[in-house]
Amino acid sequence: MDLIHSPFGGRYCGQIPPRRRVSLYRTAVLAFFTDKNSSIGDDLLFQGTYLFFKDDQFQVGTHVPRTTCNFTIDGLVKRQGDIVTPTYPGVYPKDLTCAYKFIGKKGQRIRLEFRDFDTFYGGPHCPLDAVDVYDGLDAKAPLIGRYCGQQRNVVIYSTEHHMLVTFTTLKRTADSQNRGFLAKFEFSENFVKLDFISREDSKHDRGSECDQTILSRKGSSAVVYSPNYPFPYIPGIVCKYNVYGLQDEQHFERIRLDFEKFDIPSADSTCSDGFLRIYLKGQDISVSYLYEKHDHELCSNNVSSPYWSEGQRLSMIFSSGQTQGSGFKARFLFATEYSIPGTPSPLGGCNFTYMSSSKKRGEFNSPRHPARYPSNLTCTYNFVLAGPHENVRLYFDQFKVRANDTTVFYGSYCQEDWVEIYNVFYGGKEVLLGRYCGDSYPGPVESDPGTIGLKVVLHTDEEGVFNGFKGRYTFDENISINRDCGSNLSVPGAASGVFTSPKYPEKYDRSSGLLSCSWQIHSAKDHRILLHFESFSIEGEMETRGCAMAAVRVWKRLDEPPVEICGEKLKEEHETFMSEGNVMKITFTTADKVAGGKGFRAIWTEVKIPALVGGYDCDDGGLYFRCANSTFCIAKQLECDGNPNCGLNDNSDEGTHCMSIFPIGSLSVSYCVHIRTVVYCISL
Repeated sequence: MDLIHSPFGGRYCGQIPPRRRVSLYRTAVLAFFTDKNSSIGDDLLFQGTYLFFKDDQFQVGTHVPRTTCNFTIDGLVKRQGDIVTPTYPGVYPKDLTCAYKFIGKKGQRIRLEFRDFDTFYGGPHCPLDAVDVYDGLDAKAPLIGRYCGQQRNVVIYSTEHHMLVTFTTLKRTADSQNRGFLAKFEFSENFVKLDFISREDSKHDRGSECDQTILSRKGSSAVVYSPNYPFPYIPGIVCKYNVYGLQDEQHFERIRLDFEKFDIPSADSTCSDGFLRIYLKGQDISVSYLYEKHDHELCSNNVSSPYWSEGQRLSMIFSSGQTQGSGFKARFLFATEYSIPGTPSPLGGCNFTYMSSSKKRGEFNSPRHPARYPSNLTCTYNFVLAGPHENVRLYFDQFKVRANDTTVFYGSYCQEDWVEIYNVFYGGKEVLLGRYCGDSYPGPVESDPGTIGLKVVLHTDEEGVFNGFKGRYTFDENISINRDCGSNLSVPGAASGVFTSPKYPEKYDRSSGLLSCSWQIHSAKDHRILLHFESFSIEGEMETRGCAMAAVRVWKRLDEPPVEICGEKLKEEHETFMSEGNVMKITFTTADKVAGGKGFRAIWTEVKIPALVGGYDCDDGGLYFRCANSTFCIAKQLECDGNPNCGLNDNSDEGTHCMSIFPIGSLSVSYCVHIRTVVYCISL
């Protein structure tokens, strides 16, 4: 033997003795060294015992020639036995590679149980000394696991009739005194056959006897069985089922469990023999102390499916006991968890209903709010009235929906993600109230008279996502077609009029309660309606924070979405509106958290537009006045009435010509000056 090149067992000094050593070969050498300064005296420095023994226990199978510790274990020759590291239970040497190849007959599986396991621990991934177990004949087969350190209760099953175990130690100078491992092996045809695991829906947990994992394929379903189903299961086995729904920034799924067949007999209701335990709170059933923290324990006929997981994980443990039954057949359904309060549609998807007959007020939100909503999704929220005497109001307390243009408030400019709100009528007719996106909140919304409710739709594309929205709804009695305030402004012979928000010019505020005003204007058939906001101060800012507290909406035609406005200073295009027919509608709605503002004063005027009727002359027998800049034709009696009726930047109907001199009686002349709505007359 070349002692220089044989494995070095270690160097020891001090008062801690080396652990037991077993030689790798037929020879072991101990060397004792002292330097010239040592004083040995009469004291006993070390003492030990030695023993020569046969190496039968290390011959665990057929030895591979020209190797130190490679063996082949044939299941036809030896169905069960032990394998040990080459010097067990002594300290194993460094720079060592051993391989144990198990070969059974077809139909057999191999069980390997480590009864004692003690190797050098180099870190969680075992980069130094390690035991590797492969599910096949060689190291190209799938790796079941890599182990190091001190392990307990490690039991491994092969998937088929082959398995390879390797033991590798690195050449290094660091001292280690680990003893290696002792393992029991068994070849058997009686281990659970894995054909009960659906290859389409499930995956066998490699290394286990019958554990399986079921992963969602986004909204998919999966069928699982007890071992040997529909035939009686094998007594005394334990199988685990781990089911995972999707969970990431874009997805979150809960799991529904339904049993189609269930037969696990039990002599009593305590399930002391066979049972199926269900874990709904995401417990890690590989942790021993959580094993007893199940949510349901089923046997006999005490099944009341469906069962819903609380998160994206559901687990089961099946223990067959000694009394046989046909087991169970169950189905898992992966359902997206939107975390939206409301009644979900039985057909699935992101569809929720809010019934006045069920709950008069509550909350609704975008999926998973305040977390980011998923991309490429459409969610529908249906608010359904109990009858024609009711309406529903919506308020948005938070709103952040992705829009590439940060100045976008609402309308057709919302092309990425958006929220749409509809009035819903009998027969399924829907009329769009508005499309919203960006950071600007939608204003308070109320269903129109004659509707059966409101519908809110959230649309997201495949690009980036934001936090979405949170809102509230209330179902209330509908008192009048004009709501709390408002009126039909069209009266026979009226060609113009003025209307204001409640309490104007004083502030509307919370003391006024919730306000919902509606004004309707009808003009002659060949006329249009010009609306001009002479004064406007409604809390909010359309382009930055929206109209969450109060909103004015103007319908230029009733079958199209209105224009929604608020703020202290209107843009020029929002100061004046022209109807697209002979009907116009205006609403003013406040939220329950309104702070208050001065409100508005608006002037409406019935006009003719020459360009639309052949370019006629407004004279028409002296019935009309033609506005200088806008070229609108207004009723003659509106000239000099104190209200600007010609539209924005056109005051021609209230110009300097409105100072007139005309006789009163036969002896006097009155100078009448029209200033706004007050007429001052001086008689001469």
